[in-house]
Amino acid sequence: MRKLENLNIKIYADGANLNNIIELNSNQLIKGFTTNPTLMKKEGINNYENFAKKILNIVKIKPISFEVFADEYNEIYKQAREISSWGNNVNVKIPITYTNGESTFELVRTLSKEGVKCNITAIFTIEKIKKILEAIDPNTPAILSIFAGRIADTGIDPAPIIKEAVNLAKIKSNVEILWASPREILNIFQAEDSGCHIITVAHEILNKLNIINKNLEDFSLETVSMFHKDAKNAGYSINIKNKQ
Repeated sequence: MRKLENLNIKIYADGANLNNIIELNSNQLIKGFTTNPTLMKKEGINNYENFAKKILNIVKIKPISFEVFADEYNEIYKQAREISSWGNNVNVKIPITYTNGESTFELVRTLSKEGVKCNITAIFTIEKIKKILEAIDPNTPAILSIFAGRIADTGIDPAPIIKEAVNLAKIKSNVEILWASPREILNIFQAEDSGCHIITVAHEILNKLNIINKNLEDFSLETVSMFHKDAKNAGYSINIKNKQ
């Protein structure tokens, strides 16, 4: 039987729902937070900076990542420096490439050298890991976010990629590997077994934590009962034709 409290991996909550963040901030199991412009848009957030600062009035100690949304070196640089200034617990999410596919290597190297804690995001390949590790200043903490869930969506097992990334990152003790975009609770334990340092978990998946180690026979009966109840409440019927 596996228990969350015995895990070495840190669980970060991923989302942009303010009420959920308030609740999760007091949960000792949650070690940090991440969000992104897409999640903010889904929640109807209109003012990026105001929302971020509302969160920082709540999340004052646990690390939290906010993402830049510019797409050009100078503009990303300015956004990153500004976001970084909002708090000592802030990590700045920098995409691994610009939208034209060119590497953000030089930008990350500059920001890391200047003490900006970068969370390099949307990483899918070991080649990108090897390259971006060179850009990280050894004196500045950094996170490398590998989108394991999206990798799995393509039919490729992300665990070997995560394991190799963890081994590669050992050359810099200030770098942590993050398992991003998990699809299910099982991914938490897979990430742990891969030696990953952090996993960022969506709020809706965190709601399933209470069924870890649930008795499968009980779960089966609950599922059968749910199907029966829903069919009954919907008023479904089948006209049975007697056949001899």
